[in-house]
Amino acid sequence: MEGSTRFAAERHERILRLLRERGAMSLHTLATALGASEVTVRRDLRALEEQGLLDRSRGGAAPLGGPAREPTHRQKAGVAVREKAAIAELAAGLVGPQDAVVLGPGTTTEQLALRLARLPGLSVTTNSLLVAHALADAREVDVVLTGGMLRGSIHAMVGGVAERFLATVRVRRAFLSGNGLTSARGLSTPSLPVAGVDQALAAAAEEVVVLADHTKIGVDAPFQTVPPERITHLFTDPQAPRAELDALAAAGTAVHVTETP
Repeated sequence: MEGSTRFAAERHERILRLLRERGAMSLHTLATALGASEVTVRRDLRALEEQGLLDRSRGGAAPLGGPAREPTHRQKAGVAVREKAAIAELAAGLVGPQDAVVLGPGTTTEQLALRLARLPGLSVTTNSLLVAHALADAREVDVVLTGGMLRGSIHAMVGGVAERFLATVRVRRAFLSGNGLTSARGLSTPSLPVAGVDQALAAAAEEVVVLADHTKIGVDAPFQTVPPERITHLFTDPQAPRAELDALAAAGTAVHVTETP
């Protein structure tokens, strides 16, 4: 009994640390990160909620203060690194020479930008300083920055200037990441300013391509950016919850899953 109590306390501590670092997380993602069953983690979440240490939501949990806490680029950069690289490699197949695309902010879109640097005649419009930096030495790629107000936590431009500029842009595909993706609400983010510019990025394109590793699938943030019916392609990894992927596919999204790293 004493051993099981100690293990439970260790899981509780890890759960709270994960939520502080990543914000809202789905039950499946928490269970995967902890190496525990969903039944066990659900019991842990109930106990932590009763102690007033977290906020439970349908299918997951969020740190106290709600899911509006936005993880920084530094926090996200160390999460699912191999999965993000594989997602970016697979998604790069949608882009060819002479294409014009829009790339949103995020660690996975940054990885995608690195893989697009070799394409001659490519035009990339972005509000992400990290995407622009990844393409800075690509002599045959034109990079257009939106301008706007710098949001330092994600190294990206937001605000009315960025949104008005994107209203003048029209491309075939926009590649977005976001903080959460569910079959019910689509792509979402915990930040209202980020939501506004993400919506403008999506509106600039005929097709929206979402790059989301398993830690984002099943997570629901407060502000919707792209409804599920607007998501043409989703690139994710094998650890993503199958039920969510099947529901997105049923809604018309082409779901692409990378090979197991």
